[in-house]
Amino acid sequence: MQKLRLREGLILVIYFFFYASLAAVITLCMYTLFLTITPYMPTFTERVKPPGVMIRPFAHSLNFNFNVSEPDTWQHYVISLNGFLQGYNDSLQEEMNVDCPPGQYFIQDGDEDEDKKACQFKRSFLKNCSGLEDPTFGYSTGQPCILLKMNRIVGFRPELGDPVKVSCKVQGKPTAEAERAVCSLTRWDEGRLGYRGDENDIRSINYYPESASFDLRYYPYYGKLTHVNYTSPLVAMHFTDVVKNQAVPVQCQLKGKGIINDVINDRFVGRVIFTLNIET
Repeated sequence: MQKLRLREGLILVIYFFFYASLAAVITLCMYTLFLTITPYMPTFTERVKPPGVMIRPFAHSLNFNFNVSEPDTWQHYVISLNGFLQGYNDSLQEEMNVDCPPGQYFIQDGDEDEDKKACQFKRSFLKNCSGLEDPTFGYSTGQPCILLKMNRIVGFRPELGDPVKVSCKVQGKPTAEAERAVCSLTRWDEGRLGYRGDENDIRSINYYPESASFDLRYYPYYGKLTHVNYTSPLVAMHFTDVVKNQAVPVQCQLKGKGIINDVINDRFVGRVIFTLNIET
């Protein structure tokens, strides 16, 4: 009996040292691996997709449905926009960020762990869509504002020194390639792909800034660890003349060298599709 207990004890000791050694080897390998990785720059930047986009205000299923004469139907859009733009208030931007010259990259040399400065993007740049001149962002008059932002990509610079622009139009008939891809899409995508809009449903769109572009001074982005105060630039689309009392499918695309905006199975790479249904 005593020999059996001694044997069991030896087995437990052997297993303990075996697994302890294995854990130590794995820990050492992980530690060595992490020493080769910098937290300031993605390792495989060539695998990063072209910029995706997002829009505000938030709308369920990207359907903007409201009645001009019923504030309860559009007030939540106003609240969403006001909340989103708090970080863009002029006073806050002047306090945190610097006034950069437009039309050129804001390159900042130095160590990669050195804090980087950020260029101002003031709320007032959005003019009629800033909420400063019209607190309802046009929703009370049936002329809604929608804001578009490119997703951040560390080190991204628009190619050839040309800023990325935004272009919106009525979503028309899909291409033959898109038609063939319908079978692989979700019902959400298929519904939007099947929309047939009339280009005359949108007669006027104003963009802010007026260039409808993301100025070069906001690039490159150095990452959240060092570019702490970085504020993503915006482009506001002010739909000033849209047909009322019917759903209007809208597609807003990024335009620029190297920009991809026709990926069938990813609806947010380089473009966004939504509907406007403004009732009176």
